Amino acid sequence: MPARLLGAIGSTWGRLAAALGAVLCLAAAAVSQNAPGADGVTAVRLGGDMTTTRIVIELGQAAKGRLIADGALSGPVVLALPGVPVGADLQGHGLGLVSNWTVDSAAGAARVRLALTRPVEVRRRFLLPPSDGVGAYRYVIDLQPAAASAPVVQATPKLIPASSVAVVSTSQAAILTHLKKVIVIDPGHGGHDPGALGSTSREKDLNLAAARVLKAKLERTGRYKVVMTRSDDVYVPLETRVQIARRANADLFISLHSDSGPSPDLHGATVYTLSDKGSERTAHGVMDSSNWFINVELPGQTRAVNQILLDLTQRTTRNRSAAFAEDLLGHIGERVQPHASHRDASFMVLLAPDVPAVLLEMGFITNADDERQLNNPAKRERFMGEVADSIDNYFRQDTQLALR
Repeated sequence: MPARLLGAIGSTWGRLAAALGAVLCLAAAAVSQNAPGADGVTAVRLGGDMTTTRIVIELGQAAKGRLIADGALSGPVVLALPGVPVGADLQGHGLGLVSNWTVDSAAGAARVRLALTRPVEVRRRFLLPPSDGVGAYRYVIDLQPAAASAPVVQATPKLIPASSVAVVSTSQAAILTHLKKVIVIDPGHGGHDPGALGSTSREKDLNLAAARVLKAKLERTGRYKVVMTRSDDVYVPLETRVQIARRANADLFISLHSDSGPSPDLHGATVYTLSDKGSERTAHGVMDSSNWFINVELPGQTRAVNQILLDLTQRTTRNRSAAFAEDLLGHIGERVQPHASHRDASFMVLLAPDVPAVLLEMGFITNADDERQLNNPAKRERFMGEVADSIDNYFRQDTQLALR
């Protein structure tokens, strides 16, 4: 993972800022220009400053963005939105890290070009659906200065005609580097906490063995930075595991466990995501500072605005967690427990309001067949390969270099 520039507080703000797309009208510094028509790009809005600049592209339809140029080589940020029409070329003055912007149509896609005041990193990109009285889809891009970057020397700032937008060549695009995703793997239990006990094995040992295999598989791709909440047989408090994920600015948290049950016939894997009760517990901890490991500094000026920001952040996080859970279930296939493969719960390790998270019960250690499979190195390799494939699939759209 390239150096991530924001610390714990900056990381928290970056993730909570994702909610600002729905309440951008509250920002004091924002610029916009509306486009005619209800389809395609309907508006472009900017907010923020030289530390973090947010671009919100309002759309009349859902869209998947493809990053053509990432602004890291003193060039512009160029984004393609395939299938999105542009009724008329758009352009506008910039704000913060953006000096000016244009939107035009190219190769069946809306092309958004952001001219920059200095080299940047694309911190995150995501699509927000219509919600909370906002009728448009919002494609959000967050920018921050690149490490050790100097301002870009420019002539008198002026709008660039859409017709003169440069196209990034294949040779240029091929050398662009993209941020690695941060995956936090949490081997459940450890140390004085053995977890469930099977006939010949302890849960904490099976969890750690699987986590090590998954870590190796993810790192081998070169696309991820992997953080382990524990790498040895040590006890790590549950709240500390959450804090590790948040401090790492994790893009995904996956907790590995081995289940137990009252009957030896119970078998199969189960995936858990955060329940409504867990979300309420998180909200209470954030708003009332009762749980230090999920307490955050909210950017709003009033409690009401902060509640809106938190609700939107939690909703986005839960949606992403659920999306990964379904993708994971699709990859592990026949391993899942019949009729109960996806459940929700208020497990403490799932409580982070700003980190998509799942807890995977890999099988029942109290079932003879499951225990044998969990102990078998070859079967463990295959199982964790399926988990790694699901992570690849989940992030493919964000990590793939888009070439036209």
